[in-house]
Amino acid sequence: MHDLAPLTALGATAPQCDTIGPVTITENPDRALVSVAARMGQDAACIKALTAILGTSAPDVAQFVQGPALGAFWTAQYCWMVDGPYDLDDPQTDLDSRLKAELGDMASVTDQSGAWVRFDVQGDGLDALFERLCNLDMARMTDGAARRTVIDHLGCFVLRHGRGMTVYGPRSAAQSLHHALVTAARSAF
Repeated sequence: MHDLAPLTALGATAPQCDTIGPVTITENPDRALVSVAARMGQDAACIKALTAILGTSAPDVAQFVQGPALGAFWTAQYCWMVDGPYDLDDPQTDLDSRLKAELGDMASVTDQSGAWVRFDVQGDGLDALFERLCNLDMARMTDGAARRTVIDHLGCFVLRHGRGMTVYGPRSAAQSLHHALVTAARSAF
């Protein structure tokens, strides 16, 4: 029998955390990510059900919301990504199974956890940092905003919440994305 050990997207047994000046960049492997797309003719019912599941309104265009346990951000018309904590002890309650059961035929639900890496960026001066990384208008990106952009030639989602930002990028390019974040922080601070 193989003795496998789980690794983060950056290839370590523990998440990477870098503090550069006033900014901390943390790999966050402890969140599941699931896409939800309303099926034809089910958009209103899907929004209502997703609102109940999240415990807050489903996010509108270019928005991010955080409910008591789950967060979600808008990706396209009647399409969202929902994130929540992993429950590795009980596979019957994993996020995609839970959403499939609660949304039924209203939506197509697909686990995206293995395809994306999440970095949480906290601290002061994030506007200057992200202006070096991507073409987002940071002055317009207020709390609760979610945008799709390109960072270091990688398609990413950037979410703004309070004094922090969350970046979702392709897991297969996690080291490149991490390098871009750290390099931009070093040049900004």
